[in-house]
Amino acid sequence: MAREATQLVRDTEPDLLFHHSTRVFLFGALAGERKQLKYDAELLYIGAMFHDMGLVEAYSSRHLRFEVDGANAARDFLRGYGANESDIEQVWDAIALHTTPGIPEHKKPVVALVTAGVEMDVLGLAYHDYSEAQRSQVIQAHPREPDFKEGIIEAFAQGTRHKPETTFGNVKADVLALKDPSYKRLDFCSLILGSAWPNAHQHDANCGHLHHQPG
Repeated sequence: MAREATQLVRDTEPDLLFHHSTRVFLFGALAGERKQLKYDAELLYIGAMFHDMGLVEAYSSRHLRFEVDGANAARDFLRGYGANESDIEQVWDAIALHTTPGIPEHKKPVVALVTAGVEMDVLGLAYHDYSEAQRSQVIQAHPREPDFKEGIIEAFAQGTRHKPETTFGNVKADVLALKDPSYKRLDFCSLILGSAWPNAHQHDANCGHLHHQPG
């Protein structure tokens, strides 16, 4: 299963995303070892390898968040191997939540560790919790491009530019704000204030009107 997953991702993603995904697994596994967590390494591997599949055209839907596209791809792949639904749910959550800070670390280890790997490779979070030898070994096995920082942002932009509404409330809104001059960020408070619900005084007035009707 791991070999087929590797080949599928290798054939589907550009080199930058493939090597990034593999580093996510390695950094996630090292974090699990450091934190002494018990987890299924195969599930962590599938979660890491599929976590950015929703960025590529072959797996990108028109209206779903790219994280959900990747999670759905992993789910379908695992079902092809007869994985149980509990394991599939862990992998689905791991991928779907990997850009939602503050939640994954409170979930099951597979979920927490995919995000830990992503945060290390993309953001450098917990960078100094890994030894220099560990970092070097990972990079030697799956090299990090000299312009990886710019390259991964561009990959995020390419994968979300056609469905900007899916970036509302998550970190990819920052990507499109940087990369797409036509992008208009949705504002949460504006959505609340502009909703179809009447304001309280309007609601009270309507209620009062009803109370004073005869009969």
